[in-house]
Amino acid sequence: MFVNKSRSRYLWRFWIPFLPLLLPLLLLQLMALWNAYVLPSATVHCSKNGASELRIFWNVQHRIYKGGMPPGNSTTDHGFLFPDEKFFMEISWWSKTVRPHCINITPKWPNTHIYLDANGDIDLSVGSGTDLDRLKQCTTDYARP
Repeated sequence: MFVNKSRSRYLWRFWIPFLPLLLPLLLLQLMALWNAYVLPSATVHCSKNGASELRIFWNVQHRIYKGGMPPGNSTTDHGFLFPDEKFFMEISWWSKTVRPHCINITPKWPNTHIYLDANGDIDLSVGSGTDLDRLKQCTTDYARP
């Protein structure tokens, strides 16, 4: 007895050659979601009233990022899910008109926020939103927070 199998049953086989192309894209998307929603992170927000672009230097357990942060923008980096006792996260910032700053951050999940005022200093005012309990002076740099 002959049974007629539908064509749709075999159409999935045409996707097999495309799997090596789609799998890396899927993995990149999963990594982006992991970094954005699972790992604790720290975000530094620059005031809109800042005079000039700040130069920044992130150092998270020797993963280093250098860049700039124009007024009104922010920068973020993430920590580790299970940090050990040697874990550190530091950010330094400065400009021609702003003195050098350096802070050590112990990020909390999901995010630690640090707000800077127009002078480039950490905003310590009541209601600023800065998580002061997670900040301390750098151990590798003598610049004050």
